[in-house]
Amino acid sequence: MSKVAVTLNGRVYSIGCEEGQEAYLRELAGYLDGKVTIMANQVGQIGDLRLAVMASLIVVDELRDAERRIETLEAQLAQVRSQTQGSDSEYGEERQHLAEHLLKAAQRLEALAASLDFPERDLEDGEAPVPEKKIRFADARP
Repeated sequence: MSKVAVTLNGRVYSIGCEEGQEAYLRELAGYLDGKVTIMANQVGQIGDLRLAVMASLIVVDELRDAERRIETLEAQLAQVRSQTQGSDSEYGEERQHLAEHLLKAAQRLEALAASLDFPERDLEDGEAPVPEKKIRFADARP
């Protein structure tokens, strides 16, 4: 168990914490001290306990507000996810139809390539193959 010295409203307190949590505890205490300072500037030095209670209430209010925002965002995320899932099924048929057309186009290109009669020889860099006979594109359609 470690001990950490934290300052609230100008007073130093020794707080125990687990090993490795010292920096985090200092960060939390610094945040709370900032809230205490704000309260002291607004209402004056009304006592350490009252200032700590008022600052704690402000921090708890911030926490509750953050929790409400998280709940709202989670609800919005769930709504977007449900809308997206519906879209996926709508577009699934279109994707399938497109895939079939791409497959047919690939088959036509393969048939065209197979119908071209290229000589069996090594080509030099940049040299394009020249067909021995010419065919028209219309002849390659299935």
